[in-house]
Amino acid sequence: MPRTTRPPSEERGFALLIVLWSLALLALIGTAVTAAGRGDALVAANLRGHAVAEAAADGAVFTAIFHLIDRSAARWTADGRARPLRLPDAAVQVTLWDEHAKVPFNYAPVTVLAALLVQLGVDAPTAAALAARIAAWRGQAQDGLPTAAPAPYLAAGRGWGPPGRPFRDLSELSLVLGMQEALLARLVPHITLFTSRVPAPAAADPVVARALARLAEGGVKLLGFDEPPVVTVVATAVAVGGARFTRIATARISASAAHPFELLDWREDDPSDRFANAR
Repeated sequence: MPRTTRPPSEERGFALLIVLWSLALLALIGTAVTAAGRGDALVAANLRGHAVAEAAADGAVFTAIFHLIDRSAARWTADGRARPLRLPDAAVQVTLWDEHAKVPFNYAPVTVLAALLVQLGVDAPTAAALAARIAAWRGQAQDGLPTAAPAPYLAAGRGWGPPGRPFRDLSELSLVLGMQEALLARLVPHITLFTSRVPAPAAADPVVARALARLAEGGVKLLGFDEPPVVTVVATAVAVGGARFTRIATARISASAAHPFELLDWREDDPSDRFANAR
């Protein structure tokens, strides 16, 4: 039988095809490796930028606390004013808020809570009833009110009732019977969990000051006492590459040289948390 052989031109064409496919495969692999390298470099740059912004924000918090405990005329005050700080790798904006300008939610008398709710647009009977339920939630008998009232919650189909303890987080307020989301959003900027005394009208925020003034007009007298300053520091840092980080810290300032401050809260700002800047 005669042997069949391919012409030399066909063999050369087949070899050229293999070479071309090999080059295409190598180019594809090179592109994939390059893209992966760029992706890894971008992730690394983002992580570095976030770390730089976080470190800058944390440093700015302690810088603010240092200025708060400073005894000189240059000391900072919790006046709500934004203060810029320039660092080598980031720009930081620091704001200090006085927690004593708010109503101490776990300690305020029911009359104060009701007056604050009225200032926020709640009618007087509803405000009084809601303030009573808040007091029942925290388990403190005030103005002759019971310390626990689970029956209304059960009647409303809720699977819970007042726990009989202080609020641990402002988000718990959403569980109080009758507390509406819109009212809660208006309420949280004016209350705090970090103090125990009702503010003096002159030092309170405008809404709280109006509520206290209405109580004074009605003959209600509130006992005052001294308490160490409590300040919330909000530090927002933006790194050179654009990474952003916000640290929120609350500190009690002491007159003790050995322990000049005590951190009460330390957290990262969460844009999805509507209570983040009001705790």
